[in-house]
Amino acid sequence: MEEFVVYILYSKKFNKNYTGFTSNLIERFKSHNIMAKKGFTIKFRPWEVIYVEFFNSKSDAMKREKFLKTGIGREFIKKLIQQHT
Repeated sequence: MEEFVVYILYSKKFNKNYTGFTSNLIERFKSHNIMAKKGFTIKFRPWEVIYVEFFNSKSDAMKREKFLKTGIGREFIKKLIQQHT
């Protein structure tokens, strides 16, 4: 059974965060920090993983990612960042 991860990245250098989901967190993290040649995350390297949640279905992970991008979700992320710094 495939497992999905919702993750939050934080760039301390630029005070930016990024929320996404994947089925392979290690490779996705490498992509954000090293391998990617275009996209939002290359501008704000380096990234740290500050939060992860695991899901058994892709649809549940997508729902959680979508929630974290709402106003309530952004407040949750803001509190995580405050605890992390």
